[in-house]
Formats: sequence, structure tokens, C-alpha cells
Amino acid sequence: MRKLIVGAMVSLDGVMQAPGGPTEDPTRGFKFGGWVMPLFDQEFGDELDRLFGDPFDLLLGRKTYEIFAAYWPYYDENAPDGGIAKVFNRAKKYAVSRSGEVDTGWQNSVLLRDIADVKRLRAEDGPNLVTQGSTELVHALLANDLVDAMSIFTAPVVLGGGKKLFADGSAPHSYKLTRSHVSSSGVMIAHYERGGDIKTGGAELDSPSDRERKRQERMKREG
Repeated sequence: MRKLIVGAMVSLDGVMQAPGGPTEDPTRGFKFGGWVMPLFDQEFGDELDRLFGDPFDLLLGRKTYEIFAAYWPYYDENAPDGGIAKVFNRAKKYAVSRSGEVDTGWQNSVLLRDIADVKRLRAEDGPNLVTQGSTELVHALLANDLVDAMSIFTAPVVLGGGKKLFADGSAPHSYKLTRSHVSSSGVMIAHYERGGDIKTGGAELDSPSDRERKRQERMKREG
């Protein structure tokens, strides 16, 4: 079985929309495209290299696939920072789209139609599957309990709205922090591996006060 890793760049308020540039994804009136680029530094780049250092296949939603396919094949692989273009162009790409036409002309690209296809792919032998962007796909992966690990780059900005990494409906799980680093620009880079069930606890009084009992009753009434 492969490991499925969600890779994401997010703001402090959980937004992952259009980190790379103003024209990347302006849908729903998003005005801050490119918000992560001023924070990119050597440490940020080194952590990305680690994420893509082992063999991997890219798993992308349709919109992110189209963004990547219109950019990376045209990027100069011989430029000083062209290594990631070379890696992406040579990697196997899986684009997930439930309907509609998708141009999979970018080399080594395969079209998947639903989460059932992703489940079958994850169950096969092969390199890790790594997502980038792909908000709707990530929500579906989390809801279907398919995420084995996450690498999250949290930028010190609050964007106020936009497409978010997490939505209601994710399968509940604990995750174990395996490695973390804060870059010189303040980006918190954290790598998580899937843990077990969520454990809960409390610090209730042995005998709740009348005020506490009334509070609980009110909570029940209010739903």
C-alpha cells in the first residue's frame, strides 16, 4: 500500500487558496493570490525538497492540475531554481475530476474519475501519493479516511477568507508530529504522521455546582 501525503501551504486562518500568484485562483473574489511568495526563503525551499526528495506520484484535483500543467512544462528546468520543474515534469500525475473534459497532455498524466479510483490507487504498490493545493480533493480524502500523513507550511498571515484546508466532515484521527521547523521568515513547517483514535479527558468537579448543572441544561436546550 502507498502512503498518501497531503502537502499544503496555509495561512494562520487555514486558507490555502492561490499561494503562488495573483492569477492562480482568483475565484470567489480572492484578492491575495501570491501571499506565500514574499515568505519564501532557503529553509522553505529545503523543506519542499525534502517533501519531494523521495519517489512520489502527484495526486491533484482538476483545477490544481490545470494550474500546474499550464506552468511547469514551460518553466526552464535549467534555471538555478528549476529543479522542482524537472521533478514535477517527470513524476507520474493523477488528476481527479468527477466530470467534464480534462486535457491530460502533460507528460505522465492519468485521469481518475472518483474517490473509488483513488482508493484503488492507494492500495497498490508504488511510490507515495502527494497532493498539492486541490482543496476539494483534500476534503474528500479526509472525509474518506485516506490521509496517512500531512506536511503543512503555515504562513504568518491572516487572509480573512478563501478556500480552506479543513472542512467539516473529516474522519476524526489524531496525528503525530514527526518533524517541525520555523523558517527565518516565520513559516512554521510541520510534518505529521497518522496516529490513532482521538483521546479525550476533562477536569470536571466530582460534584458539579448548581450553576454548572444549569449551564449544561441550557446547552442541551440550545442544541
